Amino acid sequence: MDVSADRPGALRCSVVVPVYNGAGLIGRCLDALAQQTGIQPDVYEIVVVDDGSTDDTAAQVRAWIERHPQRRCRLLEQPNGGPAVARNHGAQVAQAELLFFTDADCAPVPHWMRALLTPFAEPTVVGAKGTYLSEQSGIVPCFVQAEYEDRYRRMAGRATIDFIDTYSAAYRRSIFLENGGFDPRFRGSCEDQEFSFRLAAKGYRLVFVPEAQVVHIHDAVVGEYVRRKVGIGFWKALLTRLHPGRIVEDSHTPQTLKLQMGLVALALAFTPPALVSRRWPRLRWLAGLPLAAALLFLATTVPFVRRLAERSPRLALAGPPLLALRAAALGFGYLAGTLYWTRHHERHQRQRRASLVPSRQERVEGD
Repeated sequence: MDVSADRPGALRCSVVVPVYNGAGLIGRCLDALAQQTGIQPDVYEIVVVDDGSTDDTAAQVRAWIERHPQRRCRLLEQPNGGPAVARNHGAQVAQAELLFFTDADCAPVPHWMRALLTPFAEPTVVGAKGTYLSEQSGIVPCFVQAEYEDRYRRMAGRATIDFIDTYSAAYRRSIFLENGGFDPRFRGSCEDQEFSFRLAAKGYRLVFVPEAQVVHIHDAVVGEYVRRKVGIGFWKALLTRLHPGRIVEDSHTPQTLKLQMGLVALALAFTPPALVSRRWPRLRWLAGLPLAAALLFLATTVPFVRRLAERSPRLALAGPPLLALRAAALGFGYLAGTLYWTRHHERHQRQRRASLVPSRQERVEGD
C-alpha cells in the first residue's frame, strides 16, 4: 500500500481519540492533530469518542469542530464503557485503511502522523508504537519520563516488538477488526497490551517508531503515580491470565522490575516475623531478612539511578524510594487483581455449571 503522506486526495488514516471528562485537555490534543506537517489535511480524519463524560467535553469538541470546518473531525458519543469500548467504537466507524490512536491528554508533535505512516510502506507491518515526551519539570513526572525512556532503550533496534501502547499507536484497520479489537473486559488499563500480545502471538509484525512522539501530561504527584500503578497491577493480573507466557518476558517490561517487585514483597513479608523474633532468641536469624531483601533491592536500582543522576542529583535521590513505591503498588494491585479475577472465574464456572443442570420442573416435564 502506498502511504506517502504528501499526495492529496485519498483518506489514508483515521485518528481515534477516546476521552472521558477531558474538557480541559481535548482542545490541546485536537490543536496538535490539526498542526501536523508533511501531510495534507484532507488525507486524515479525527474521530473523537466521548465515553459518557459528565463534564462539557462534548460541547468543547463541537465548538472545536465549528472553529475548524476545514478539518475532517467528528464526535461520537456513547454511554461510559471504558477506553477499550470507546476505541473499538471509533475503529468501527473510521473510514481509512490505517487506524491511529492517541489519548486526550496527549499532544502529538507536528511530525507524529508522518512518522507513524512511514513503516506501513512495508506490507508486512501490521502495527506500530511511538513514544512519550514530557515538558514537565517536577520530580515525579521526570521520574515517569525516565521510566518510559528506559523501556524505549529496551525496544530500540528490535525488528519486531510485542507491546504497543495506545497513546501513540497505529494498526491496519482490516487486521484490527478481524482480530476483534480491544478486549472490553479491560476497563481501566492494559487493553492495548493484551491486543498487541494477541497479534504478536499470531505472528503479525509490530514495530517500534521512536520518532512518533506525543507530549504527555505525566503524574504530577506521588499519590497519582501510586494509584495509577495499583490500577495497572490490577489489570495486569487479568492480562497474565490470558497470556501467561508474557509473565516471563515481553519487549517492553524490564526484567529488573519483576525482581524488584519480588524483593519488596519479601521485605514486607519478612518484617513482622523479624519484629516478633526479638522476643525469641532462636528466631533472631529472621531479623536480618528484611534488611537483606532491602539491600538486594537497592542493588538492582543502581543502573537506573545512574541514568537519573545524569538528569539531576535530586532525581537520583528520589529514584530508590520511587522505585520501591512502584514495586509495592504494582505488587499490591496484582495481588488484588489475582484474587478478584480468580473469584470472578470461579463464579462464572459455577454459573455455567448451574445453567447446564436442568431444573426439577424441567426434569419432570422431560420424564
